[in-house]
Amino acid sequence: MILVTGGTGLVGSHLLLDLVKSGKKVKAIYRNASKLPDVKKVFSYYVPAKEAAFLFDSIDWVEANILDIPSLNEAFKDIKYVYHCAAIVSFNTSNTKKLRTTNIEGTANIVNSCIKFNVEKLCHISSIATMDLALGEDQITENFTWYPEKEHSDYAISKYGAEIEVWRGTQEGLRTVIVNPGVIIGPGFWNNGSGQLFKKIDQGLNYHFPKTTGFVGVMDVSKASILLMDSSIENEQFILVSENLSFKSVLELVAESIHKKSPQNSLKPWMVFIGWVYQGFAHILWGADKQLSKNDYKSLFKHSYYSNDKAKEKIGFSFLPMNEVIKETGKIYRKEYS
Repeated sequence: MILVTGGTGLVGSHLLLDLVKSGKKVKAIYRNASKLPDVKKVFSYYVPAKEAAFLFDSIDWVEANILDIPSLNEAFKDIKYVYHCAAIVSFNTSNTKKLRTTNIEGTANIVNSCIKFNVEKLCHISSIATMDLALGEDQITENFTWYPEKEHSDYAISKYGAEIEVWRGTQEGLRTVIVNPGVIIGPGFWNNGSGQLFKKIDQGLNYHFPKTTGFVGVMDVSKASILLMDSSIENEQFILVSENLSFKSVLELVAESIHKKSPQNSLKPWMVFIGWVYQGFAHILWGADKQLSKNDYKSLFKHSYYSNDKAKEKIGFSFLPMNEVIKETGKIYRKEYS
């Protein structure tokens, strides 16, 4: 049987759909039952409602928390393969402790449980945020370097710490693969993550910023992860990026997909700096949360380019073009909000 953590999130829900459609026996962890209908909704984007309900009901749903060992002991019974999708994605500086606890300690608990219950293979869903450009290269590859002296977001630090726990597991005999997706685009979660791009454009976003980074469709993340788990490949990691694009280009594609106007104004460093300073004063005077750290502010204007050659060459993976991914995601958004 297969266990999926973070099954009520963007990647987890799409991964569950692919697994149960292929006839696999699947168990999934949830923490909040109120999020379960979101998974069924995601299923209904791709299959008829009755089939979506049938596939959803075929999943063995288990209430558990990756920070709670007794609940994990129950969840891991009879499990042979694990997809670890559960993580917190946040750039709010008030979530620093929560990020490190959930993403690092939680992953350590998953690794320990895999070893304890003799799991055959683990797939860890990480992020390109853990990767720095290696000396002498013009694109970030799996041969990346982590420079601890560089300025990294709390999120990046927590995900890198999680990877360290996974590699520690390999030293104890656990077979693993790590995937590092770029910014993941896909439907169903419009109030968080990249889903907010569609909602913000719909509400009339005025500014874009020039950052370039890697983007990938959620279905590609799911399909590549399954391919790697079903292969003989072990103890390796793979960048999952379809294209390197500027946020300006992506926001224009999002606007086109939902028939809205794209942002016409470019955000300037001084504008973000003033906002960063203001939130610092607001935090001191009124205790308001800091939504953006100094490191995050600087990263908005950096360009990072990622190579997907390893996934293409080693597993023959073909990524969907981002204009198609965004077009289909926008079509689903319009159906929900038209």
